[in-house]
Amino acid sequence: MGDRNDLGGNTVRLILLGGPGAGKSTQAKRLSQTLNIPWISTGDELRAEIVAHTQLGEQVKPAIEQGELVKDETMIGLIRQWLQTTDAASGWLLDGYPRTAFQAEELNFLLDELGQTLDWAIWLEAPEDILRERSQARSRLDDQPEAVQRRIKLLYERTVPILDYYDYRQKLLSVDGNQTPERVEQDIKAALQTKRSI
Repeated sequence: MGDRNDLGGNTVRLILLGGPGAGKSTQAKRLSQTLNIPWISTGDELRAEIVAHTQLGEQVKPAIEQGELVKDETMIGLIRQWLQTTDAASGWLLDGYPRTAFQAEELNFLLDELGQTLDWAIWLEAPEDILRERSQARSRLDDQPEAVQRRIKLLYERTVPILDYYDYRQKLLSVDGNQTPERVEQDIKAALQTKRSI
């Protein structure tokens, strides 16, 4: 699979879901390169705003550092802005959004408004102990043990219910994230290929 045409279309629009440490960034980077689509990492974007001491950065810093979710209205505004950029017109990969069923619904409304359609929401499954272990091995500013534990708690409370939302719409692909990055990537590509050929 050398380019996005291998998946049977000119545009591919994907969401990558999973807990902290599930491997979203690793797989997003690989898929972005393979499919030749921009990777929009909400976490990376927000952390960059914090480091740059922008008004947005100061606004979201407390929530990010405590492992809380950034306000819905702030996030949907940012997603709207990012999805309207020129390079996102040929497809995109969203990592870190949506985080709640409300956000999933808001994204759906936004895509309708922009005349875009989501292809798949990819769920990277990984046990809680693996999420905690991987997160604590990183050195990000928001990976303090308390914040990691809070994000894992929010994952099960707020994000896991999104799976039903996308499953009902036949948009959900579940992949075992507790494997080597290479194997996870292979499984994602195989799932996408299979779904595209149905």
